Amino acid sequence: MEAIPYGRQWIDEEDISAVVEVLRGDWITQGPKVEEFERAIADYVGVRYAVAFNSGTSALHAAYFAAGITEGDEIITSPITFVATANAALYLRAQVTFADIDMKTYCLDPQEVEKKLTPRTKLVVPVSFAGYPVDLEPFFELRERHNFTIIEDASHALGAVRNGKKVGQEADMTVFSFHPVKHITTGEGGMVVTNKEEFYERLKMFRTHGITKDPDKLTKDEGPWYYEQHYLGYNYRLTDFQCALGISQLKKIEYFLERRNEIARRYDIAFENMPQIVPAPSVLEPDRHAYHLYPILLNDVNRKDVYLKLREKGIYTQVHYIPVHLQPYYRKKFGFKPGDCPHAEYYYKRELSIPMYPKMTDEQQEYVICSIQKII
Repeated sequence: MEAIPYGRQWIDEEDISAVVEVLRGDWITQGPKVEEFERAIADYVGVRYAVAFNSGTSALHAAYFAAGITEGDEIITSPITFVATANAALYLRAQVTFADIDMKTYCLDPQEVEKKLTPRTKLVVPVSFAGYPVDLEPFFELRERHNFTIIEDASHALGAVRNGKKVGQEADMTVFSFHPVKHITTGEGGMVVTNKEEFYERLKMFRTHGITKDPDKLTKDEGPWYYEQHYLGYNYRLTDFQCALGISQLKKIEYFLERRNEIARRYDIAFENMPQIVPAPSVLEPDRHAYHLYPILLNDVNRKDVYLKLREKGIYTQVHYIPVHLQPYYRKKFGFKPGDCPHAEYYYKRELSIPMYPKMTDEQQEYVICSIQKII
């Protein structure tokens, strides 16, 4: 049997043809496919605006900028996330504070956030970890009393459903990622969605050097060539051929999500009577988990031993994530230390992400399940 990764893309001939068509055309970047992809994502999620970026990281950076985050401001987020969720705030010279996770969901715990709030808190960033649609209601209640912006890092959760609404409709801004292991891919890429025009306009300018040619925003107009830089922005643009891939992939997302949920249900059943394994958190219908990952926790089992033995069998797992506050940079630069987020640290010592991707066959999944059961 061929090697089984923890996650991978699924590119078919329709995807390839869509990209080739753009490569043979007049526009390979800054052309019409970008807006078409943005419109497709906005319509799918159910929001007014979507702005494409060349990575999930740049999308986070732009969203924080659009929210007005600047030097001296504070953001609060989860330590169980990829480092980009926190790093994007540092790019703007803001301060990062980590609040612990809820062990029922592995997402940011609003009660822990409340303990960390200060007058400088301008932004709270809940992470829909592994595709679990984090409950935002408690964060909305906190916002009523403390007046901060909410940006949902839904890099793991495109297509997830919460309270009858697709993830992306409720937060002030929501960030998605299109890395190859995510639900759809553009190679590298990201998107910010929002219903607020003010954020939309700032996002668009930030990804293009802070430059605009919009006549309504110019201080003067010297001719059709004229443009102005209003912010210190970046070149965070996504290309047309990547957007063509994204448009083609998006047509298949409901099947991808259905398949991910089928795989998750089989794992749930396989591990429900194994005390050594805590299955991934699930949600009740009509909500929908997006299952970017299937994280299990190991009880009284040597994780490294399991990881290496699975690797010997051609099964590649991963650990998501080393808590960000324990990264050497954050410890040396900001003084974070073990014990700051005990739930996150407990989780990290036991977590293993096992293969989860739509193209995995039933036979491959059965091999994964039997191998884990045999090793444990």
